[in-house]
Amino acid sequence: MTSTFSPVTLRATAGPGQPEPTSQLDELYRGFEQELLVPLWTEIGDLMPASPSPAAQPHVWRWQNLLHLAQRSGELVPVGRGGERRAIALANPGLGGAPYATPTLWAAIQYLNPSEDAPVHRHTQHAFRFVVDGEGVWTVVNGDPVAMRRGDFLLTPGWNFHGHHNQADTPMTWLDGLDIPFVHQTGSAFFELGPDVVSDHSTPDRSRSERLWAHPGLRPVAQADPTPSSPIAAYRWEHTDAALADQLALESEGHPGVVEPGHAAIRFSNPTTGGDVMPTIRAEMHRLRADTTTATRREVGSSVWQVFDGTGTVRVGDREWEITRGDLIAVPSWQPLTLTTTSGLDLFRFSDTPIFERLNADRVQVEGTPA
Repeated sequence: MTSTFSPVTLRATAGPGQPEPTSQLDELYRGFEQELLVPLWTEIGDLMPASPSPAAQPHVWRWQNLLHLAQRSGELVPVGRGGERRAIALANPGLGGAPYATPTLWAAIQYLNPSEDAPVHRHTQHAFRFVVDGEGVWTVVNGDPVAMRRGDFLLTPGWNFHGHHNQADTPMTWLDGLDIPFVHQTGSAFFELGPDVVSDHSTPDRSRSERLWAHPGLRPVAQADPTPSSPIAAYRWEHTDAALADQLALESEGHPGVVEPGHAAIRFSNPTTGGDVMPTIRAEMHRLRADTTTATRREVGSSVWQVFDGTGTVRVGDREWEITRGDLIAVPSWQPLTLTTTSGLDLFRFSDTPIFERLNADRVQVEGTPA
């Protein structure tokens, strides 16, 4: 292991608040380097900036481009042991080629051909699926087959065995989201193989977890203990859609309930705690009425958005893009975000906010109000 700084660089960048370069100082810096030490006075601007200065960059990935590459991968790349999944990760351009959408969040497009099985495994990383289009795949979580359909948000909490099987005669594609970068940086990952094939190829309309837990406002008395992740395997689009529509309808009738004018949002929650669905990931669905522009918002921590339906414009930092169905947007920490639509826009969002809330490091600023 070697140090990443050199005395020559330190001397060349000496400035306000730092000592004048001398041969004795040069010798001191060489001693630091030999013992793998770095003096704070040369690094404080990077380590303690006045506000977050993330390496990750705002970026948009185009769904149609991703889908084309996923389809080509389906022709060339098998699914099985070794690779485990035909999943293609988003690599943020500011993170040096790492397969991370942000420093804490992993996002990928996964593709499964007809009659294919993605083998069973489990890992400590928390995962979810979000379906923009299609149906026909069942994800089997701890032996419980869960149907995947357009608009559904599906959970695979950490250390649950899971595999997928496609029972349709057409391929299916969806978004995977995980906390892989966070787990990797903290050195806390475990992984374990399950059976080589998915043992249960049944296709129930409702999973066992939904039959037990997915009744609005109702909790089984026999399940009294809180769980770190939600026990609901699938949050169905029909419920999400109805909740968003009702918020906007109530706004039209003069009742409160929306985030801001023309902007409805729901947060997927853990019914055993009322908190987030998983300890490291927050998930939400947002709907903008036609001719709506959101307040500019910035937040400590990063997020990834996916357009579910509609078209609009997203501005992150000093970058702006037109967006349409399926497009994915990386929003780094403390970068201002504004969304605009003339036609109406539905967006899925996931973020690392629970991590920062637990560390008491979360901070939000909305359109010039104090942070």
